[in-house]
Amino acid sequence: MLENRIKYRHLQCFLEVTRQGSVVRAADVLALTQPAVSKKLKELEDILGVRLLERSKKGVELTPYGNVFLEHASTSVAALREGTERVAQAQQKGISHISIGVLPTVATSILPESVKRFRTGGMDARLHLVTGPNAMLMSQLRVGELDLVVGRLGVPEVMSGLSFQHLYSEQVTFTVRPNHPLLTKENFQISDVADYTVLYPPKGSITAPYVDRFLLSQGVSTLNDRIDTVSDSFGKEFIRNNDAVWIISRGVVAREIADGELAELPIDTKETLGAVGLTTRADSVPSMALKLFMTAIRETAKTLDSYYKPIDHHPKDGPTI
Repeated sequence: MLENRIKYRHLQCFLEVTRQGSVVRAADVLALTQPAVSKKLKELEDILGVRLLERSKKGVELTPYGNVFLEHASTSVAALREGTERVAQAQQKGISHISIGVLPTVATSILPESVKRFRTGGMDARLHLVTGPNAMLMSQLRVGELDLVVGRLGVPEVMSGLSFQHLYSEQVTFTVRPNHPLLTKENFQISDVADYTVLYPPKGSITAPYVDRFLLSQGVSTLNDRIDTVSDSFGKEFIRNNDAVWIISRGVVAREIADGELAELPIDTKETLGAVGLTTRADSVPSMALKLFMTAIRETAKTLDSYYKPIDHHPKDGPTI
């Protein structure tokens, strides 16, 4: 039978090449040679009798057969990883380990308070927190490297085999320093932001498509002075000291806006509204520690709900775009 000929290393190489989009990068991650990785991929394709991957100018891309196989390969590896981790946890006298993927939108807002709530509950668990772009975190969740991802709902093509629990909805905001010239500009229009340096979500980030569509719908097609970044620490420091505009998920800067350290331009961004929540593998049963941690996040999201809501920009505050 075919499944008896497929080995763990076949699946490991296939999944890593898919994640990295490159045989060379996958070989580096797996500490293997490029020929060794290519050999395992060829063996897997020979066993299945179909092409799983195609090389292009963009790198390595999945064929239709590869897309079909990806979900099942991910599930198999995740189940094996989960089983070995459960055995390891049982050997460590009850100490649980939870790996959490965190998007920037929640890293500085609900997560610190969630961790505090969880730790005061008395559960003996070690938390491992990982930040990064949505696509990377979802990939790690799918293969079992993460137990949970907290952040925006992923695009449909990456959500197969995953389960999402909604916490709240969030939109992007155009953030500036207090006393920024645009805050007092008469007849302010959204196109005015193009006169300044704009910090923008990079291609591949979860909010980039929302922002792209929103600006196009408002007639803004070009930003001449644009910096693409996902760094919240850079963004906060840069706009404090420059007349720049930062287009960012509101959760990243909600506390600073509430405290008056930063301000937001009077722009109606409801079109960028997106769901934020908890993403887990649909086929996995969460441990008691993970259940308690998820409960702590849900409770925190309720108490901090006011931070995520944008300010209503009435006419006296300036024109609403």
